[in-house]
Amino acid sequence: MRIRIVDAFTDRPFAGNPAGVVLLDGAFPGDAWLQNVAQEVNHAETAFAHRLPEGGEADWALRWFTPVTEVALCGHATLATAHVLHGTGAHEGPVRFTTRSGVLVATPAGDGSITLDFPTAPLTPAQTPAGLAEALGAEPLTVLDTGPNIDDLLVELADEKTVRALWPDHRALGAHSARGVIATARAEDPAGPYDYVSRCFFPNVGIDEDPVTGSAHTALAPFWSERLGRPDLTGLQASARSGLVRTGLRGERVLLTGSAVTVIDGELLA
Repeated sequence: MRIRIVDAFTDRPFAGNPAGVVLLDGAFPGDAWLQNVAQEVNHAETAFAHRLPEGGEADWALRWFTPVTEVALCGHATLATAHVLHGTGAHEGPVRFTTRSGVLVATPAGDGSITLDFPTAPLTPAQTPAGLAEALGAEPLTVLDTGPNIDDLLVELADEKTVRALWPDHRALGAHSARGVIATARAEDPAGPYDYVSRCFFPNVGIDEDPVTGSAHTALAPFWSERLGRPDLTGLQASARSGLVRTGLRGERVLLTGSAVTVIDGELLA
């Protein structure tokens, strides 16, 4: 079967977040094989998808694995999978994925971008855990729980420079949430190409820093839309690879828009 590596939330190779994409001929194989492939690919996520019978609520079944575990929601690997489906002609128009987080829709646009329709993360104010500031390397202004789909702490920091300069203790950071920590701040230049910045640290699922995290933006979108008074924003994930995510808050749903580039197309032999 074919296996592809796709850089998501970018319009150029070697940027954004790389994801493995495997389109299966039939139902999902055993979990051990899926996990072994994801470990071999060794990117933040590898997506596995297979076609569903016509007439149902979804077109494809989709699962995501990090190198160490399966996750409930992943934006960049969903974008990468939709990019492969459209690029290979395996699917035309909007594609509906059935996942552990419900039915997710990916809609292509004429400019090559793809918009994901994801559930909005419920944000709940939380006490700053003891030791979080030391583990992160900066003092939080606001801490929120992001709910069961992504299981992160959303941490607002003083400014963009603070977010960019973070050098956290990943092992210590893992003690403070189920998946990890989303650090964010308002963009330094309000008139610039993005409205807020973020970085995402997920040591508990084997990812010290994720390059660009679609699922995190289901929490960042409502947080910053309320702060900035606009439903449509652009977030920059300021990792070394970097990437832009355009967000549109629509009540209980968030629209995440970005582009993707296939960088490797090969054959999976094992």
